[in-house]
Amino acid sequence: MKKNKNGCDLQSCFLCKQSLPEWLPAIAAHKKTYTYKKGELLFKEGEKVEGVYFINEGKVKVHKQWGPEKELIVRIANKGAIVGHRGLGGDGFYPVSGTALENVDACFIDLAFFESTLKVNHQFTINLLMFFADELQESERKMRNMAHMTVKGRIAQCLLSLHEKFGTSSDGCIDIVLSRQDLASFAGTTYETVFRIINDLANTNVIELVGKNIKITNYALLQSFIQETEE
Repeated sequence: MKKNKNGCDLQSCFLCKQSLPEWLPAIAAHKKTYTYKKGELLFKEGEKVEGVYFINEGKVKVHKQWGPEKELIVRIANKGAIVGHRGLGGDGFYPVSGTALENVDACFIDLAFFESTLKVNHQFTINLLMFFADELQESERKMRNMAHMTVKGRIAQCLLSLHEKFGTSSDGCIDIVLSRQDLASFAGTTYETVFRIINDLANTNVIELVGKNIKITNYALLQSFIQETEE
């Protein structure tokens, strides 16, 4: 991690877009902008909450320990998003970690100023509440899928949700590169299972592997796997 002297544009992130124009100079005065290399932690599960982060560039995986040597990715955040907010309230410790999936620029807002922002910017507070509600619904949906959906269905769901969120690159591939281990953590399964199912999907022309990238070639069939349930 190192400080980024260029800062942000005070227009693109969730905080700046929802705050009053008169509040932007205060944000500029209080924010600290950092650059994180791929694989570097923004914050760590179990650490004391110091504040929240808003992503200017790059992608961050939000994950938690799931057993002694496993992790579960609960969310992947990209440009403009907030991370670290799951540590607000409660016991004052982050219940998840945030790790850069690629080089990331992010603004850090300390807890005291963030609380002041909530009190002054009512529209931001309302939209943040709606965001919390959507995130809770998504977490509940993911838990339901892990209980009832087949592993192939969960992997299919992950690929389709990544495609919906990040779109495609110029060559038609999903515009995010996840390692097979990260894809396994996102789907709530093992590396070996993801490796086998991804190869099966590629061999049956449901997807195409382009280096480390994935291109969906049969959306209908991939969607049909989501409807399958465990016996």
